[in-house]
Amino acid sequence: MNVIEMDGLRKEFTVRVKAGRLRREKRTVTAVAGVDLRVERGEMLGYIGPNGAGKSTTLKMLTGVLTPSAGRARVCGLRPVPDRTRLALRIGVVFGQRSQLWWDLPLRDSFALLRHVYRVPAGEHAARLARCRSLLDLDEFLDTPVRQLSLGQRMRGELTAALLHGPEVLFLDEPTIGLDVVSKQAVRGFLAELGRAGDTTLVLTTHDLADIERLCRRLVVIDHGRVVHDGSIAALHSRYGSRRMVVAELDAALPAPPVLPGAPVQRVEADGRRLVFALESASVAEVVAGLAGLATLRDISIVEPDIEEVVARLYRAPAEVG
Repeated sequence: MNVIEMDGLRKEFTVRVKAGRLRREKRTVTAVAGVDLRVERGEMLGYIGPNGAGKSTTLKMLTGVLTPSAGRARVCGLRPVPDRTRLALRIGVVFGQRSQLWWDLPLRDSFALLRHVYRVPAGEHAARLARCRSLLDLDEFLDTPVRQLSLGQRMRGELTAALLHGPEVLFLDEPTIGLDVVSKQAVRGFLAELGRAGDTTLVLTTHDLADIERLCRRLVVIDHGRVVHDGSIAALHSRYGSRRMVVAELDAALPAPPVLPGAPVQRVEADGRRLVFALESASVAEVVAGLAGLATLRDISIVEPDIEEVVARLYRAPAEVG
């Protein structure tokens, strides 16, 4: 069942630009140029793009903050703008620059106030808060005013606040930006656990592609307001020719690079004693077995494809609907 539907979703802004020393003229800028997308209940969707690509604008239209210029959007079966009040009870939102916590109150009091804002039964609220306290290690700063929290502590508080009313969809805009390593691990671990439970649909925008790799099976890339990739990360690597690599260190160089089915040699280094193979259809075990009969192996390692480089190539490519 689709919990998010977009058909030809479009957003245009009118801006004023200089047209001489004393004159300005109006121009129309297209931020989102007709996006068609379906997101099923329980999915964890990575929605990424370069700055200005239209990803944040899309999220604002889906949450009812912005009215689309054209097209159709449905979230939980509701129209985001006309049904904004009803929709707010069924979604959670974490935007990095906007807080739903009370700045001068202890975190615990913010959570208590949100229970009344969303009219959550006391038992449900207590159960959800207990789960978040355990998974996000909140207890040590529950009684600290929000203004005194570190960025990582505040983000853990924001995630909890967004989930206390049991939303069907959670929209996350850069949830790990600026966080230290420990806080990033805590947030990623919590979101992974939330995804495994399957009760909440997650839509995640981020520039930290490690978030996407660890959390999302499906990746949508938007550029110049259009979707240029919609599929798995593996499909993205396949599309751009990215492969896992096997690096084999040999005791002595071979007379010529070996020919192994499904694993062509990409590079020969260290005077022939280091061979780099691309795994096209062969497995690591097959590469090792093929080399074992030809040379003495000193070491072998696997290099995963670099998603940041693949996505950078995708951004640099001419925008096309894909």
